[in-house]
Amino acid sequence: MPIACRLAPVLLAAAVASAAAQGPAPARTDTLAPGVVHTRLDISTGPWTVHVLRVDLGRGDIALRHERAHGQLATRERVSAMAARVAQGGDRVLAAVNADFFDLASGASENNVVIGAEWWKGVRVTESPYDTFDNVHAQFALDSRRRPLLDRFAFDGWARTPGASFPLIALNAMPRGTYEGTALWTPRVGPATPRDSVRPTTELALFPAGHRDDTVLFVRRSASKGGGLAIPADGAVLSAYGARAAALDSTADGDTVRITLAAAPRLAAAAGRLSLVVGGWPRILRGGVNVAALAPSAEGTISRNAEVRHPRTGVGFSRDSTTLLLVTVDGRGATSVGMTLVELADLMKSLGAWNALNFDGGGSATMVIDGKVVNTPSDRTGEREVGSALLVVQRTRPD
Repeated sequence: MPIACRLAPVLLAAAVASAAAQGPAPARTDTLAPGVVHTRLDISTGPWTVHVLRVDLGRGDIALRHERAHGQLATRERVSAMAARVAQGGDRVLAAVNADFFDLASGASENNVVIGAEWWKGVRVTESPYDTFDNVHAQFALDSRRRPLLDRFAFDGWARTPGASFPLIALNAMPRGTYEGTALWTPRVGPATPRDSVRPTTELALFPAGHRDDTVLFVRRSASKGGGLAIPADGAVLSAYGARAAALDSTADGDTVRITLAAAPRLAAAAGRLSLVVGGWPRILRGGVNVAALAPSAEGTISRNAEVRHPRTGVGFSRDSTTLLLVTVDGRGATSVGMTLVELADLMKSLGAWNALNFDGGGSATMVIDGKVVNTPSDRTGEREVGSALLVVQRTRPD
């Protein structure tokens, strides 16, 4: 990477401070609600136009919400439309940014999806077509105590019947690989399971029977071959492919099936379970250290994304985990040229982040404040329809 494209953290911090104090377009700061502050920075060094949102995570009336486009797993919607739709429920949406990388055709996120402590999607390997090698990407999360986390969470699910245990390779996603696998499908994915045209398939229709701690209990009511089984409205379908299909055949109608959905690495008991998970690519700050340059070997990033200046969206949090930072950087324009991942990491560190993750950028980069898009999306058509968003909500009622 050219030396000119990389600023040392101290130089970038000085540039941010200078822009805030005496730049050609002074920083503008607005308090959206107690504990939530939006700042615009115009930094001549790049030049860059940066929008920063600071959120006090200790406030009980402020919540983070992971939102899917149209409330579905596989479609696209503008961030501003997601914010407006959520606001119709009564809570005030203070801000929103685009989040995970997604399939442009379907809108499906590439990583795990957890919303309101419910697993919507689980994968052990990120579904990215651009990785230089298969791996699991870093993801931003909240635990039950509403403390922020950043880790490479891999879906870790299990299905247990009276006579066998089956590792769940995926939730609401087809198991990757060509030989065998077991997946769980819920109504979040649609009315029926997809068909596998290559591997033999056995599927069990599951109906709810209660729960114990982190395990959900189901009762098997019917079995089917070949896929395409209707998913019970309040239940699930357990599918086994390849050699796993024969093992699933051994279950009997009326058997109890115990399902556990979690992530690895597991959380400490005091942290409870994951209440929110949203993916990105890659981690750019770890413990206050800029690790963006290590992303090609750690998470298989490609040079045209990581090492070229693009519009960016990032999420991070402070060393004491009390302050959340959401950042967008405009790009592909005369007044703001975008940043490399190393530059974005330097910027977020200078703003006070201790750990940080790169969200989807380019034409997807969007920040909405009080219903209005405040950054300048780089697509000629304006704000892009994306797969998911991270919202900051001022709650008018308790959870």
